[in-house]
Amino acid sequence: MARTALPHDAKAGPTKPEVRSVTLGKLNLDDDDHFVEVGSCTGAVTIEAARRAGRVTAVERKPGRLETTEKNLAANDVEDVQLVESEAPDGLPEDADALFLGGSRNYEAVLDFAAEHGVDRVVMNVSRLEVAGDAVRAFRERDLFEEIVQVQVSTGYELAGATSFDSNNPVYVIVGGAG
Repeated sequence: MARTALPHDAKAGPTKPEVRSVTLGKLNLDDDDHFVEVGSCTGAVTIEAARRAGRVTAVERKPGRLETTEKNLAANDVEDVQLVESEAPDGLPEDADALFLGGSRNYEAVLDFAAEHGVDRVVMNVSRLEVAGDAVRAFRERDLFEEIVQVQVSTGYELAGATSFDSNNPVYVIVGGAG
């Protein structure tokens, strides 16, 4: 698989590559899918999803972040992604097959949308334990919950001629869907 270049950054930063791998694995995208990212930020997940899904929509409420997404899409030669500047759930396409929430803003309204429109696969990444617990409850209340996975990644670096590891904060990957 092609590497994802992110020469343009946003204050919130991208989803780490290892977490993207788990997230996209749980979304199980194919050529027939319409993938939607809610809160595209740098576009890292959108870029990788566009290499797998037939149609892709990136929804972002902040114009500067949407511009960052657009620039990173171009840097990766990714075309045909619909960019929508909107506060979710407004702007979400009703024909989404798979939906990714990279943050927790308005997630309950987005989950309501997913349940109402029968979105087959929904994945939400959360970095704070309390939000993860609340989100799992929200998934369950809407009959969307399947599983939660904690991803903890450490990256090696050289230390005194040997290898040591720096650990990233854990990420909770909440998986479900209406399908």
